[in-house]
Amino acid sequence: MLHLIAIGRLRAGPEAELFARYNERLRPKLVLTELPEARGAPAEVKRREGEALLAALPASAFAVALDLGGESPDSERFAALLERWLTQGRPVCFMIGGAEGLDAAVLRRADYALSLGGLTWPHFLVRAMLAEQVFRARSIASGHPYHRAGRP
Repeated sequence: MLHLIAIGRLRAGPEAELFARYNERLRPKLVLTELPEARGAPAEVKRREGEALLAALPASAFAVALDLGGESPDSERFAALLERWLTQGRPVCFMIGGAEGLDAAVLRRADYALSLGGLTWPHFLVRAMLAEQVFRARSIASGHPYHRAGRP
C-alpha cells in the first residue's frame, strides 16, 4: 500500500487537480492523509508538525521523507527503489512537511530521504510531482511506454 502523509490541506485548484489526475492512474493509489499546519515560531512549528507526521505513520511503515537533503535518483533508479520497497510487505509512506520543512525526528525515523532536486518547491506542488513520479516508476516497472528514457 502507498501512503502520502502531508502537512496542510490542499484546496481545490490546479495543484489538487494535477495530484488527482496522477493519483487516479496509480495502482495502488496513494492514500492521502492531510495534517493541519502548526502555528508559532518556526522551530515550534517544525517540531509540532514532525510529531503529527510521526503519529500518523504506521509503526511498520517504510518511511520516505521528502527532503532537500535527500538522494535524487533518476526515474529508473527511483522505479527500482520503489519496487524493492513494495516487495517488503510494509506500507510505503511518503512524508511531506510544511513550509518549515521536516523536523530532525522525522528524518531520523525515515528509512529513505528523497529529494526532487535542488530547487525549492511549494509543498502543495510537491504532492503532484511525487504522484507523477510514482506513476512513472510504476509504469517503468510494468514496461509501459509512458517513460521515454533518454528523451527530455
